[in-house]
This record gives sequence, C-alpha cells and structure tokens, in this order.
Amino acid sequence: MQKIRNIAIIAHVDHGKTTLVDKILHSCSIFRDNEQTGELILDNNDLERERGITIVSKNVSVMYKDVKINIIDTPGHADFGGEVERVLKMADGVLLLCDAFEGAMPQTRFVTQKALALGLKPIVVVNKVDKENCRPEEVYEQIFELFFNLEATEEQLDFPVIYGSSKQGWMSTDWKVPTDNIFPLMDAILENIPPAPISEGTLQMQITSLDYSSFVGRIAIGRVARGTIKENMAVSLVKRDGTIQKSRIKELYTFEGLGKVKATEVSSGDICAVVGIEGFDIGDTIADFDKPEQLAVIKIDEPTMNMLFTINTSPFFGKEGKFVTSRHLRDRLYKEMEKNLALKVVETESPDSYLVYGRGILHLSVLIETMRREGYELQVGQPQVIVKEIDGVKCEPIETLIVDVPGEVAGKVIELVTQRKGDLLVMEPKGDLQHLEFDIPARGIIGLRNNVLTATGGEAIMAHRFKAYEPWKGSIPGRLNGVLVSMDTGKTTAFAIDKLQDRGRFHIDPGVDVYEGQVLGEHIRDNDLVINLTKGKQLTNMRASGSDTNVRIAPAIKFSLEESMEYIQADEYIEVTPQSIRLRKIFLNENERRINAKKFVNQ
Repeated sequence: MQKIRNIAIIAHVDHGKTTLVDKILHSCSIFRDNEQTGELILDNNDLERERGITIVSKNVSVMYKDVKINIIDTPGHADFGGEVERVLKMADGVLLLCDAFEGAMPQTRFVTQKALALGLKPIVVVNKVDKENCRPEEVYEQIFELFFNLEATEEQLDFPVIYGSSKQGWMSTDWKVPTDNIFPLMDAILENIPPAPISEGTLQMQITSLDYSSFVGRIAIGRVARGTIKENMAVSLVKRDGTIQKSRIKELYTFEGLGKVKATEVSSGDICAVVGIEGFDIGDTIADFDKPEQLAVIKIDEPTMNMLFTINTSPFFGKEGKFVTSRHLRDRLYKEMEKNLALKVVETESPDSYLVYGRGILHLSVLIETMRREGYELQVGQPQVIVKEIDGVKCEPIETLIVDVPGEVAGKVIELVTQRKGDLLVMEPKGDLQHLEFDIPARGIIGLRNNVLTATGGEAIMAHRFKAYEPWKGSIPGRLNGVLVSMDTGKTTAFAIDKLQDRGRFHIDPGVDVYEGQVLGEHIRDNDLVINLTKGKQLTNMRASGSDTNVRIAPAIKFSLEESMEYIQADEYIEVTPQSIRLRKIFLNENERRINAKKFVNQ
C-alpha cells in the first residue's frame, strides 16, 4: 500500500502559500527540465493572475521519498473562507505559513481556529525571513500564544517550526543558517504529519469540491474516508438533507502532479475525482449501495452581507452582453451556488431581481467580475449588511480591523475609523509602523479602504475578519458629497466638461455615450446636481479674440468594480456589462427621483 500524506497550506493573504506550492512542485521534479512553467502555477484563472490572489482552493500531488503528498492550496482572504472550511476536511495536517515581519494576522487566526477544531496536526512555516526588519523569534512566540488562546491540545502546541524563504527556494530549521533547498520542510512533513489512516468497512466519501469537463460534465472530488471506491461500482448518494439516490461510478481518477491519472480503485485516505454521478452537491456523501451511512455535513459560517442583483434596464441594455434576460441571470446564480458554499441566493418579489448573500465585498465582486467576463449584463445595488434580532435586540456583524500604518499618519486613520463607530483596542509599534486594532461594524468597513488609502498616501495595510454579532451601533455617515447626474442622452463634449469642472470631479472622458440619470462625477457639495455634458459649443461665423482658449480637462477618475461597490448609495445601481462599469440612479428621470426620494432616506 502506497504511503499517503494529505496537507492543506493555510495563511493570511500574501504570506506566500502559492509561491511555496510552486517551489514544492519544482523541487519534486514534476516538470521536464525544459518546460516553461512561469510563477504561481496554481493560480490559473485570469482573475487570480490579475489580482495576484488565490480565489479557489486547488489540489496537486507530489512524490517525495516514495511517499505521495497531496497538497491543497487555499485562499487567504476571509471573504473566501468557505473555500478553506470545506477543503480542510480532506487534510490530516496543515502547513501554517506566517510572514516573518507581519506575524499572525486576522485571517491566520481564522483558518488556524478551523484547523485546530478539526484536530489537524500543524507545522508552522515562518516565511520571508530574508525581509528586512523581520523578527522570526517574536513571530514564533506570537503563533504559540495564538495556538494557546485557541485552546490547542498539548500535541498541537508541540508544533515543529521551519524557517525560510519560499521565493528564494530554501527552508531550514534555523533561520540564521540558510540551506539551498526546501527538503527540510518536506522531511518535516513526512515526520510530523500522520499518514492517511486506512479505515476498513463499507464505502464513505464526502464530496468537498467540484470540477467540470465539457466531455463528461460535473466531476466530484473528495477524500475516501472509509473502504474502497472502484470503477463501475454501484453506490448511494446521500444528500445533505438525508435523501438517498442510487447511482453508478463510471470513471475514477487520482491526482498526480498537476493532472489526474485514471485509476481502477482508490483506497481510504487518498483524494480522488469521480465521474458519472448526477445531481450531487458539495457536502453530499458517496456511500455503500446497500447500507449507506452519511458523513457529518460540512458546516459553513453564515454570510454577513447581501446585494441586489437585477437585469440591466438602462437605455444601453443588450449592446455589449450576450446574456441579458432574467432567466440567464437566475440560471447563472443558481449554478454558482453549487460550488460556492458560502453564497446564498434568495428570490425577491420582483421576478427580475435576486438577493445574493456573501461573505464580503471581495467575495461578491469576484462573482460579478466572473459573470461580466462570461458575457452577462446585470445591475447590482448597494451592499447591505445582514441584521439579526438576538434576544429582542437588533444586532449587526462586528469585524476586527487591523491597520498597519506609518506613525505620522496613524492619527488620520484613527479619526476615520472612529467616525464610523470603530473602537480602538490596541496601538503598538511594529518595526517602523504603528499597529492598530479596532472593533468596527461591518457597515463601517464598506467604503473605508479608499478613504484610508487616500489619507495615508497608499501606505496603509488593512485586514479585517468577522468577529461576532453585537448590538446595533447607530447610524454611520455615508458618502459626504453628492453626485453629478446626466440630464440628457448623447455623447459628452470636451467643451461642456471644461465649463463644468468647477462643479466637481468627473468619472468620464469626452466623447463617451451617456444616458439620462447616469452618474457622471462627484459634486463639490453634499447634494446631487443634474448637468448637461452633451452640449456643444455654439458655432458662429464671428470670431471673438481671446474666447477661443484651449480646453484643459483634468483626467477622469476611474473606479474599479470594488471601488464602485463601496461608493454607491441606496438610490444608485452599478451597471455591469462585459466592456463597461457605469454608475446610475435607480430612477433615471429627475421627477421620478424626487417623488421616490423618501424611500431611500431611512435606509
């Protein structure tokens, strides 16, 4: 029987998980010598490469000293916590990566808590010890304290520590003595992570992720918990609600390197992909045909935010997208729910609108961006936090916010956060930065990042994570300035923009098509102003000297999707099409806006 180790790599965002997986793949010679692989091999979809973050967990396997090591790379953002929670079920141990300068960050705590609760054996890797100002010993003590606070067992507290730099490709048991390879880490995995246990008995396997192939359809991926799964075997599929469907396995694959290899049977402890089962969801159990026994259903933390998704109703609808109807939108959202466990879709009274619940702005914006690239047109409303009533008290989600900023601008950050009902808990020096910790309502974080980055000249490092539901903190001021709204439909002219520059800052350039009710810029005052940017210069055959000056226009301020989501208010939508992101008022006509203004005052 082949020896198997299953490990998940967990860490805060940007602490080097995917880079470490690259180095493990290279050092275990998965590739031919002349093969061009590039960096961040596992971040293989366009969005992950552009943003430099991992969004979906993926698994690969390597052979080291005749032992098969299944490695699961997980996302670092709290918004994708649902991905981490489901794949930890496949692992027997975790590599907890920590930056030698930043130390334990909010997401480190979040994923460590999940791993320790499942009883997984940790190995701590203090990464990036080649950074200046790094403090490996302090970080080690900080992690020990974190484990202790999270009520780790004696065995878990006795964790091995490896120091190194995954970018430079070395690991060592002593950070002052660099080596020239990462084998000390691989040896630590073999020594400390328990081999995958072999459980005899009837078949049990939980589906923890999905794959899709245009040839065979949906593929179920999971770890065989008990017994053996065989090709062409009759099985029962136990759904989350306990109902049972009979099915048959057509093909089996195990993971080898970056790809899959066909197998006739897979024993307990190994991770495999199953083809041929219909109608399964993540969390279902593939069990014995005659005596099916269900495994414990995966528990996922509740979403904390929702957004209204609706079809595009702007005058420009259908010009750029392929999928524009409510049926397309509904099918796509329900398809996303199959593989994105932390997402929830609820139908509203309107047949064209859906409330989509998610973990945070990033979680929802990745879904919108993916749909946009697939050719969908849609409109989304302002993100709203989910409010609960606990023991008769109105409660809202509170987040722990950590900001590292240069000392001279720390005061500005504290002022911005306290305006949004944040409480300062910790303020301490960390290298040449000030380390600030706050408790802040999740509502207060929406739109905060831009303001903090502006106030600190882009030098703030922010991270936040859900803490708990606490009593409502009162109203939080929204956007301070009003917006400039288009009065007419047509093409913008440089002449009109030039003449109106003293009214505010524009989001659009000359020569762009706009429609009535579209948001064109930010007003200098706190009320909305309706303007006409389509007006051209009155041309006469008289030439007055001195009036034909050159037009000087300040560059337009372009918003990314996330910035737009944080910017809009309750009476506005973002129109998202494959080529454009436009901000607009829900009611395009000015008279209608006045009639319906009261609707949005209380929100």
